[in-house]
Amino acid sequence: SLFDAANSLIGHWRGGVAMAAVGACAGFGAICGSSLATAATMGQVALPELRRLKYEPALATGTLAAGGTLGILIPPSIVLVVYAILAEQNIAKLFMAAFVPGIIAAIGYMIAIGVYVRLKPGSGPAGDHHSWGERFSALRDVWPVLLLFLVVIGGIYGGIFTPTEAAAVGTAGAMFFAIWLGGMRWDGLLECLYGTAEATGMIFL
Repeated sequence: SLFDAANSLIGHWRGGVAMAAVGACAGFGAICGSSLATAATMGQVALPELRRLKYEPALATGTLAAGGTLGILIPPSIVLVVYAILAEQNIAKLFMAAFVPGIIAAIGYMIAIGVYVRLKPGSGPAGDHHSWGERFSALRDVWPVLLLFLVVIGGIYGGIFTPTEAAAVGTAGAMFFAIWLGGMRWDGLLECLYGTAEATGMIFL
């Protein structure tokens, strides 16, 4: 839904689908906190569309690799939480400090893509043009992401719950939306649990 929304807005620009992938990475990072999960998810979603439009392979994969890094920069970030614990720093303050650099990085990636496709016009062709009705419909589908972000970050800064409790609330909310809107069943739930165990092991080992 994030990619479709961004693609409907700017996908018709030259290099716009790659820019949309960066925007989707930024949005996904705001509810995920993991570069590994962000890159893997957006790779599955955006790469087929980039290939269909015959984007230069280096541009397509480079975009997703760079966009994936936004997962650990835009709050809530797993790495920032780990760092805050090790350095005995305030997690909420670190989240606040990382938010603006994360947005600047996302915008910078989009500008870099725009410059690259103008220097090499055939590397990033324009995507399909969407009507305003299609754009509004795509934007309407991203409300669960916005709601999760507001609940988690708003709860932390509003003093409603601690960052650890916010993680639990965010996880429960994501699972609720995945079951209700995404049709998640037992196989998908087990895959999520295995992926979480692998990512946690890589971080803490």
